[in-house]
Amino acid sequence: MLVVIALGGNALLRRGQPLDATIQRANAKVAAEVIAEIARNHQVVLTHGNGPQVGLLALQSDAYDEVRPYPLDILDAESEGMVGYVLEQELGRRIPPSRLATLLTQVVVDGNDPAFAHPTKPVGPTYGWDEADRLAKERGWTIAQDGRRWRRVVPSPEPKRIVELRAIQVLVDASLVVICAGGGGVPVVELPHMGTHGVEAVIDKDRSAALLATQMGADALLLLTDVDAVYHGWDTPDAKAIRSTSVAELRALDAPAGSMGPKVEAVCRFIDAGGRLAAIGKLDDAPEMLAGQRGTVLRGS
Repeated sequence: MLVVIALGGNALLRRGQPLDATIQRANAKVAAEVIAEIARNHQVVLTHGNGPQVGLLALQSDAYDEVRPYPLDILDAESEGMVGYVLEQELGRRIPPSRLATLLTQVVVDGNDPAFAHPTKPVGPTYGWDEADRLAKERGWTIAQDGRRWRRVVPSPEPKRIVELRAIQVLVDASLVVICAGGGGVPVVELPHMGTHGVEAVIDKDRSAALLATQMGADALLLLTDVDAVYHGWDTPDAKAIRSTSVAELRALDAPAGSMGPKVEAVCRFIDAGGRLAAIGKLDDAPEMLAGQRGTVLRGS
C-alpha cells in the first residue's frame, strides 16, 4: 500500500513544551519508531506540520532588528528543512538511510484566496490572554483562542497544486520514504511568464496531505495528532469519540477551523476523491489506525 502520513507539528513540540531543539529530537525519535514500523511493510510519504516551528523562526527573525523580518514563505522553507532533517536522522536509525529523502516542496495557492483576509492558522507558542493581547498590539498580529490559551494566527489559503509532484513520484517509485510538503509546503502563486513567487501564509498541512494523497493515488491517508480521535462534544462532559464513521457524519460536525476542522475536511476530501482508507488519531496508534482499529476511521466505497 501507498500510505501518506501527516505528522502534526504538535507531535514534535507538544502543547506546553518549551520550543527546544533537544525536545524536538526526543519527540521525533518517538515518531520515527512508529513511522518506521509502517514503512517496513508499505510505501510511505511523510508530511508534517510546522506551526510551532515556523512561529519560533518568526520570533527569532523579529528579534534581530538590523534587517526586516523574513516573510513567512521563507520561514516555511526553513522549517521544512529543519524538521525534515530531524525526522530523516531519526528514521535513518531504523531503516536504511539510503531509503530516505527530504524534498523542499512548493504548493501553489490562489493569490485572491479569501483566507488572506481571514487568518485562521495557529503558529508559534501559546500565550495567556494578557501576553497575547500585548504581542498582538505591538506586532500587528491576529490572535485566536487555542484551547484555554491564545496563539498567533496567519492566513491559510487552499492548496491547489504541488509543484514537485513528479519528483515525489519518482522517489516513491524508487522505493524511498519521502518527507515532503512539510508545513503544508511553501505557499507560492504562479505569475505569468515569471514562474512562482512566495506569499505570506502557512498552508494547512492536512489539506496539502489530502491533495498529495489524492494526486498520487495513495491507498491510505493517516492524520496523526495529539488526540486519539475526533469527538462529538469535544471538551465537554458528554464528549464521545467517533470511531468508524462516514463523510456525511464528519462534515456535519462543527469542528474548529484552527484545529480539527481542517483534518476533518482533509479526510473527507480524500475519501470523496476515491481513497480507500483515511483516519485521524494519535501518533502511537498509527499502525492500528492503518488496520482500521483505532482513531476515527473512514473507508471508501
